[in-house]
Amino acid sequence: MFDILTIGTATWDTFLSSPLFKVLRDPKHLEKLGFPTGEAECFALGSKIETGQPVATVGGGAVNTAIAFARQGLKTAALVRVGADEDGKAVIAALKSERVVPLAAVGKGEGTARSIVLLAPGGERTILVYRGAAGGFAPRDIPQPKLKARWAYVAPGNIRYDIIRETIATLKKNGARIAMNPSREYLSLGEMRTKELYRMLDVVFMNREEAAELTGVPFKNEPALFKKLDALVSGVCVMTDGSHGALVSDGKYRYAAGIFKEKKLVDRTGAGDAFGAGFIAGLIQKSDISFALRMASANATSVVESIGAATGALTKKQFGDRRWKYLDLDVEPLS
Repeated sequence: MFDILTIGTATWDTFLSSPLFKVLRDPKHLEKLGFPTGEAECFALGSKIETGQPVATVGGGAVNTAIAFARQGLKTAALVRVGADEDGKAVIAALKSERVVPLAAVGKGEGTARSIVLLAPGGERTILVYRGAAGGFAPRDIPQPKLKARWAYVAPGNIRYDIIRETIATLKKNGARIAMNPSREYLSLGEMRTKELYRMLDVVFMNREEAAELTGVPFKNEPALFKKLDALVSGVCVMTDGSHGALVSDGKYRYAAGIFKEKKLVDRTGAGDAFGAGFIAGLIQKSDISFALRMASANATSVVESIGAATGALTKKQFGDRRWKYLDLDVEPLS
């Protein structure tokens, strides 16, 4: 039996960095042009843009988290889908090199999912995504006899909802605890359609804006957000809040954690996966939310200091460094 099984997407990522990638912030005009955040990453049209040396590495939610778990000494497997191509072989080889067991379905005639990440100075980025084989799971791709683990971490991407729901149900039947980081596709399904799924979860991760989208509660109304999430999820709700840290509710207590300051912000890609994996690894090791938050924040900070979504994931030995010994944390009873 595995300590943890990750389920979700696998990609091959190429990172391109250049000082000529400019970040523009102009909500008044950019929103009218189809940029809902009011921000855009830009470069000159029709010109040749000089970049640094391309960096190629694995990515995708299931792969990023699997690598983080394995580096913490956990017996880990990753249930992913790749194409019948060289990128797919590279993803599988990378997992094996990290001592992750690849439960990999291969989509014949399909390409492995790919991302091109355009890195601007300061770690801001735009990601160009080819979905490829990653989300094309069919029931035959799920190895039912191998769905046995103490924990499962689900990062579903665009995998069909019915397949994820049935896979989680099987894992729960086999005694697994389930953590999930819902994708935009899953959040867009709405609370009513997905409430059966959320009730099977032991831990759910989302950022403040995603929590507001799912619950319909204004994102600034923290108490109401948690009240709705606690009613929806039977387990622990983790709500990340960017540079403000993270908030956790276990239905009895509210935990508010700060962040570890990065030495240099290089690449934000994979920070959410790193946080989620660190949190669950911490729970597995000590069954203590305060410890889990410290590991989650440390892992996320380490990852954004390197190019690549899992390159900087901490080993168990590295987490023992005194840099990660103290994290601002407040705990209080829920009213």
